[in-house]
Amino acid sequence: MEYITVSGDTFDRIAYKHYGDEKHAINIIEANIDYAGIVIFGAGVRLNIPDIEISQTSNLPPWKRGNS
Repeated sequence: MEYITVSGDTFDRIAYKHYGDEKHAINIIEANIDYAGIVIFGAGVRLNIPDIEISQTSNLPPWKRGNS
């Protein structure tokens, strides 16, 4: 998926928008290594947002995760 930045975007903000959690910013950084040094984006930068598998139960304590 492609994402075009708006002024003020950061990798963690973009990760939160797309994945619901800032910790996945590393996935976006790795997919856009040429921009890894940018802290705050200007408008109009095209970024690749990789499809990743997100576990919805990862924040639950072990006894609430089930047996899968």
